[in-house]
Amino acid sequence: MSLSDLVEKLGKTIFEAPFDATLAAKDAPELAEIRLTVVEQILKKGQRVGGKIVFPHNLVRIHVRGASDNESAFLKSEFLKSYFEEEIRKSLFRSNYRFPDDLEVEFSTSSELPNARESWLRVESESRPRKEPAPAASRRTARLTVVRGTANVSEIALNRERINIGRTVEVYRAQGPSRRNDMAFTGESEINSTVSREHAHILYFKKTGEYRLFNDRWYKHDKKDASNCGLWIIRDGLSQEVHRDARGVKLHSGDEIQLGRAIIKFQFR
Repeated sequence: MSLSDLVEKLGKTIFEAPFDATLAAKDAPELAEIRLTVVEQILKKGQRVGGKIVFPHNLVRIHVRGASDNESAFLKSEFLKSYFEEEIRKSLFRSNYRFPDDLEVEFSTSSELPNARESWLRVESESRPRKEPAPAASRRTARLTVVRGTANVSEIALNRERINIGRTVEVYRAQGPSRRNDMAFTGESEINSTVSREHAHILYFKKTGEYRLFNDRWYKHDKKDASNCGLWIIRDGLSQEVHRDARGVKLHSGDEIQLGRAIIKFQFR
């Protein structure tokens, strides 16, 4: 099979998969063909050290000859890099090889066509210095400001991992205390009455530096009752529903958060 035919088939397999492209790609015979060739060459590079077989290199470079610009862009995609890193690690582990925990894969390409006795695929490996972990990004302090409604505080700094928002400061259930809201719409008004006792919370994620908004209200999340989520983000004049799920929604500076009819604004300081 020519390189152009193989890349075309792989592209269709990965990018036209209706649901999970990763799972679809694992079943692609063309990709399996490359994987087997790469793994076979890597296993040959194993060295016996103290009764163990060791693959000593932390960089595997897969070089493809005769690739056009479009084919090169596809072969150097993050998808193929991650796929081959995972498959190589699995193969080394199954073969009882020891290998560096920072093993990475790189694809390199050239437009030069191989001759009749050369393969268009070549696998090289090398040891390169370990990458030093990137220093943790300094936290950007954010704040919430009440725009509509009356809360116990008109503004609050998001200086903790979690900030709760609701109608009362202390929330109790039949079993006892449930939670404490940092921003509570306690005043008796038509607007405040649309805020639930446990309406929402915001989490700060250290790894990404993101603030994410989560819906805490109890409602049926189905087509009939989807509009009852009671929580929206207004961004650039457009409304986005925030339903109950495990991921939440990333907040951008300037976002307005609407809880029922009450509104608060999220901003970085």
